[in-house]
Amino acid sequence: MVAKFVPRLLSQEQKEFCAAVAQDLLETANNDPDFLKKVITGDESWVYGYDPETKAQSSQWKSPESARPKKARQSRSNIEVMLTVFFDHEGFVNHEYAPPGQTVTKDYYIEVLCWLRDAVRRKRQQIWASGDWHLHHDHSPAHSSSLV
Repeated sequence: MVAKFVPRLLSQEQKEFCAAVAQDLLETANNDPDFLKKVITGDESWVYGYDPETKAQSSQWKSPESARPKKARQSRSNIEVMLTVFFDHEGFVNHEYAPPGQTVTKDYYIEVLCWLRDAVRRKRQQIWASGDWHLHHDHSPAHSSSLV
């Protein structure tokens, strides 16, 4: 499923741009040993609701002659929500659960980035004060919109 998001044929211009970005990141990391400590990265994932049963809750008494009890397989719940998580080298910076039915659009992602900004201000005061931090996210259409 993920393969459909991976571009298979890049133009020469796209290849050169990717190489230039990679070279710039490499030079930055080589010149600043704390570079990776200034990066906040994030991604989204669907989260499904389960009502798991513990081993103790699922155990049953049976006689040696009785058949083994049938147990239903656990399947995905009909409860699903989009979770967006941001973290850095210290751990979680922020997470947001999207409202039910909400997908990640450019407008929603801008809201999430505002919440992230507030979380960085509260939880990572040192990098907030310096203004020297970098956001890393993938190239999904919502993340790479010109508005974002």
